[in-house]
Amino acid sequence: MCLDGEDMLLLQVVTLLLLSLICFTNGGSALDCERWQNLDAVVVQKEGQVILAGMFPIYAKGVEQELSFTTLPGKRRCRGLSLRTLRWSQAMIFFIEEINRNPDLLPNVTLGYRVYDTCGLVALSMKTALSVVSQPLKRNTTGACASPTVPLIIGDSGSTLSMAISRMLNLFSVPLVSYFASCACLSDKQQFPYFFRTIPSDAYQAAALARLVKHFDRTWVGTMGSDDAYGRTAMDMFITEVTRLGVCVTFRIIIPKVSSPQQIQDIVKTVRESTARVLVAFAIEEDIQPIVEETVRQKVTGKQWVASEAWVTSTLIYSNYPSFSGTIGFAIRRAEIPGLRTFLHSLHPLAQPNNPSAREFWETQFNCSFNMGTSLVSIDDPVQYNRTCTGQERIEDTETIYNDVSQLRVTYNLHKAVYAVAHALHNLLMCQKKESSKDKQNQCPDIHNLQTWQVIQYLRNVNYTNVFGDTVYFDEHGDPVASYDIINWHKGPEGGPLRLVTVGRFDSSLPNKQQLVLYQDNIVWQGGSKEVPVSVCSTSCVPGYRKVTRKGEPVCCYDCVPCPEGSISNSTDQSECSLCPEDLWSNLQRDTCVEKQIEFLSYTEGFGMALAAIAVLGVMATVTVAVIFLQYRDTPLVRANNSELSFLLLLSLTLCFLCALTFLGRPTHWACPLRRTAFGLTFALCLSCLLSKTLVVLMAFRATLPGSNTARCFRPSQQRLGVFLCSALQCGICVAWLTTAPPYPVKNTWLYRDRIILECHLGSVALFCCVLGYIGCLAAFCFILAFLARKLPDNFNEAKFITFSMLIFCAVWIAYIPAYVSSPGKFTVAVEIFAILASSFGVLLCIFVPKCYVIIFMPEKNTKKYLMSQKTGR
Repeated sequence: MCLDGEDMLLLQVVTLLLLSLICFTNGGSALDCERWQNLDAVVVQKEGQVILAGMFPIYAKGVEQELSFTTLPGKRRCRGLSLRTLRWSQAMIFFIEEINRNPDLLPNVTLGYRVYDTCGLVALSMKTALSVVSQPLKRNTTGACASPTVPLIIGDSGSTLSMAISRMLNLFSVPLVSYFASCACLSDKQQFPYFFRTIPSDAYQAAALARLVKHFDRTWVGTMGSDDAYGRTAMDMFITEVTRLGVCVTFRIIIPKVSSPQQIQDIVKTVRESTARVLVAFAIEEDIQPIVEETVRQKVTGKQWVASEAWVTSTLIYSNYPSFSGTIGFAIRRAEIPGLRTFLHSLHPLAQPNNPSAREFWETQFNCSFNMGTSLVSIDDPVQYNRTCTGQERIEDTETIYNDVSQLRVTYNLHKAVYAVAHALHNLLMCQKKESSKDKQNQCPDIHNLQTWQVIQYLRNVNYTNVFGDTVYFDEHGDPVASYDIINWHKGPEGGPLRLVTVGRFDSSLPNKQQLVLYQDNIVWQGGSKEVPVSVCSTSCVPGYRKVTRKGEPVCCYDCVPCPEGSISNSTDQSECSLCPEDLWSNLQRDTCVEKQIEFLSYTEGFGMALAAIAVLGVMATVTVAVIFLQYRDTPLVRANNSELSFLLLLSLTLCFLCALTFLGRPTHWACPLRRTAFGLTFALCLSCLLSKTLVVLMAFRATLPGSNTARCFRPSQQRLGVFLCSALQCGICVAWLTTAPPYPVKNTWLYRDRIILECHLGSVALFCCVLGYIGCLAAFCFILAFLARKLPDNFNEAKFITFSMLIFCAVWIAYIPAYVSSPGKFTVAVEIFAILASSFGVLLCIFVPKCYVIIFMPEKNTKKYLMSQKTGR
C-alpha cells in the first residue's frame, strides 16, 4: 500500500516520535541512535561545546513526494528560494561568531550551530525538530545514547510551524525561542510551557491597529488574513477589538495557502466592489503578494491598505508596486547591525558545498552554473545556465534583498533571540558553587552536560540591555515588551521604488494614553494624498439628527433622521435625541434647546389691540349715552325710565367694558384675581340694575291698576337696596374666593409643547362656578320677568328692550361655553373678552340706543302725553 502527500509525512513523524521515545527510555541499547542523523536537514553546521539549532524556511515551499513503508524516504525537495530568509540564517551564524569573539560573554565556551531548512512545511519542520532532539553525534561511555547536545531550538519563522514544533518539543522539555511567530495563541503557557519569543504577540498589534483605525475615524473597514494560525488569530482579535471601539467590518477574507487564479480574482473583486476604503491585512509576504499583483493588474485604486508587521517591510512588495504608496502599518523595531553586510558578502557556495541554497543563490544572482559533478537533488528542477560560474563573482557588487540591511527588523529579533540564549547560558555558567551546600551545587548546572529544563529556568529569568539600548526579557507568558514602529510607504524620487518612512511608534510599556504616538504631518495616504481617506458606510449625522440603524445591516450603516420637536442632538452621530427641559424647546436646527415662546394675549399684538379698541369704544359709547341722559335728565323719557337706575346701569356697563381690558396683558398675581372678581362684580351689578328696572316696569304697570299699592313698596330706596343686596351677595362670594383659593398665574406647558401659555388658574373651581352660576341666575330671572312684561300696553315698553338685551346676553354666554372649551391658548382669553364685550354692547344697544334715538331725533315723542298714552295695535 502506498500513501501520498503530507498525511504520509505526518504518519512518518508519529512513527519517528515513538521510536525516539523508545530510544530515550531504553538508553539506546536496542536501537542504533546514529541512524537518526540521516533524518536531519542540516544546511550549515559548526561544532562547539554548546550547539544552538536554528530552523528557517530558506526555501518557501516543499515539493510533495510519494512515500511508502517499503523504502526509506529520500531527501526532501524544495523550491522557491527566499533571499530574505537566507539572510536570517546567515545572520544567526554571524551573531554566534560575534558571541564567540566576545571575551565578556560566555568566556571559555564555544557556541556551535546547526542551521536547518524546513521549507515552510509543518511535516518537515516537525521531522527536523524531532531529529534535532533525538540524535546524538556520539554514544556516551556506557554505550547508550547521550543527552542531546542541542539544549534548545531557535525558530521557526511561522506561527503555525512554531505551534506544531512546540507541542512536540513539550514531550522532551526542550525550549523553543522564536523570532517571528507572533500568534497570540502561543502565549498560552498551558499548551506551550517552553515557548519563548522576541517578537511581540499579535494581541498587542491587533489592539494597536484597531486604535490606529479608530484614531482617523474610519468606521467601515475590510479585513483579510492568511489561512494559518497567524492570519486567522490576528484577524479575529483585530475584529473583536475594532468592534469594541465602534468600527464595523464589512468583510473577512481568508487567503488560501495554495490558491488558484480564480480564487485570487474573487478576493480582489470583493475588495474592488466593497464600499470600505480601508483594508487591514494580516498575512506573510508569500501569501499577500498574489493579492497585490492581482490588485495592480485590475487597477483597483482608492483603497487604503493597512499592513501587519509580516509584510509592511517586505522589500519584494514595496520595491515593485509603486501604486501601493500610502500603505501604513506596524513594523518590528529595526536596528543597524555593524559588520553584518560584510559577513553576508562572505557567503560562497564553494566554501559550503553541501549548502544548496548558497549554490542556487549564486547561480541565480550571477546567471551562471557550477559544474560540480553532482546534482543537488534537494533543489526541485534547478535552472541550468549557459555560462559557468568562476567563483570570482562578488556579492557586494549586487543589490538584492539578501544584502539589503536598511530594514533589519526580523533580523534584529533574531539578534535578540540568539543573545537572550547566550545571556541565559552565561548566567548559568556564572553560577557560583559552594562546596558546603550540596543543594547549591544542584542549583548550578554543568554547562558541558546541560539538561534542557535547566536552560528553561535561566531563559525565564534572563534580563539584559543590548548594545542598541533595548532591554530584553520575557514576561510570564514568554513574550517581550510590545514595541513597534509605524511605517508609511512614500513615493520614491522620480518614480523610483517606494521608501519606508517611520511616522510613529507604539510601546506597550508606557501608560495607555502615551502608547500610540503619530507624526501625522509626515503621513502620506493612498495615492500620495495628504488628506485622510474617509471610510464609512454612512456619513456622520450632524447635530440635529440621530442615527437609525438599517435593518439587517451593521450598526455603522444607518440613516440620519431629524430629531423630533422638543428634542435635540448637539454632537455628531448621536443614536438618541435628548429631550429639552420642560421650560425649553428645540430650535429649528434641533441642535440646542432655547427658551420656549411665552404666549399671552397682549396689548401690543394686533388681535389684542383690536379688542382693547372695541372695549374703549364701548366705554366711550357708554359715557356718551350717560352724557345724553345727563343733559336730558329732566325730559319725560329719562325721568320715566328711572334715571337713577339708568345712570347706575351705565356705570356698571362702563365697568364691564373696562373689565375686558384687565384680561389683556401678562397674567400676574394681582391681575388674575382682579380680572375674575371684576368680571363677577361688574356683571352682577349690571344684572342687578336690569332686574330692578324690570321690577320697576312690572310694579309701575300694577300701580296703574285700580286699588293697587305696589308702587309704594318699590320706591327708589327699595330699588337701591335691591341692587345693593344682589351685588353684595356676589361680593361675598368673591371675598370667599379670594381668601380661600384665589386665581393665580400658571405656565401652561401641556397644551402646546413648543410654547408656554401664561394663563390664570381659577384657584377654587367651585367658587368660580358659584360666581358664574349667580350671574346666570340673575340673567335668567331678569329674562323671565322681562319676557313676561314684554307686551305691557305702553308706547315705550322698557320690558321689551330688557328682554332683547337678556336674549342677547344669554345667547352670547351660552355660545361662550363651547367656544371657550375649544379655543386654544391665548384665544381662550380672547373668547372671554369677546363675550364680555358682546353682552355689554347688547345691553347698551338694546336698552339705551332707542332712548337716545328718540331724545335726539324724535323729540316730539319725548313728552309726557305720548308716554302716558296707550299703545294701539297694528
